[in-house]
Amino acid sequence: MLSSSGLVAVPGSHIHYRIAGKAAAPVLVLSHALGTDLSLWEPQMPVLASCFRVLRCDGRGHGQSPASPGDYTIELLASDLLAVLDHLRIDAATFCGLSLGGMVGLWLGIFAPTRVPKLALGSTAAHIGSAETWNARIDSVRKGGMAAVTEATLERWFTPPFIRRDPAAVDRIRQMLLASPTAGYIANCAAVRDANFREVLGQVRSQTLVISGSHDRSTPPADGRFLAEHIPGASYCELDAAHLSNIESSQNFTATILQFMTA
Repeated sequence: MLSSSGLVAVPGSHIHYRIAGKAAAPVLVLSHALGTDLSLWEPQMPVLASCFRVLRCDGRGHGQSPASPGDYTIELLASDLLAVLDHLRIDAATFCGLSLGGMVGLWLGIFAPTRVPKLALGSTAAHIGSAETWNARIDSVRKGGMAAVTEATLERWFTPPFIRRDPAAVDRIRQMLLASPTAGYIANCAAVRDANFREVLGQVRSQTLVISGSHDRSTPPADGRFLAEHIPGASYCELDAAHLSNIESSQNFTATILQFMTA
């Protein structure tokens, strides 16, 4: 089994990555949600690393990838990932992104489809929220740090029954959010705020699976169905979860990804 990590220089920062799995297997990229880091995918790793070389990165301004000044764009975040693939001499990889990571996947499916022939887009949308909502969140974090938004975020990301059933899993995400660098979180909020793929979904050329959580208030199932209806040939799956379906419905999420990526 292969296991390594490293840093890749990108303009204004560097990107921290880990790659693990079967040395000769195809590469699967996992791209995390806003305010988390590459460890978001730990529930998926035992199964997926037995079938793929799994590449995980801390997105710019997350985890061990330092924040650079100014607002980010989805194009910038996608370019960071392409820089990691180039550094590792990976010409093509399947891709699974959640929330912000799904938006990165959308950009790649439109502008670099040969690099990501298969896309799984989890709990994401062509356009998420309103500028007013994002600006209010940015203001809250500027004034009160990540603690100002963490509990409200957890209430959106998990259903009440799951919060009661698995408080340890919820607390793992709580600590991840609280540790998220404030400057990086704000810059990435701007990237989500300003992204709108609604008019260009027909240009996605990667084979695509859309996964929604039935109880997701951040990116409701209607957003997922819109993606699936407008991306050529896309398929759609809905899981019994809120936003972080890879945690709340981890076994079903992993099985769905595995089936799609190996079909």
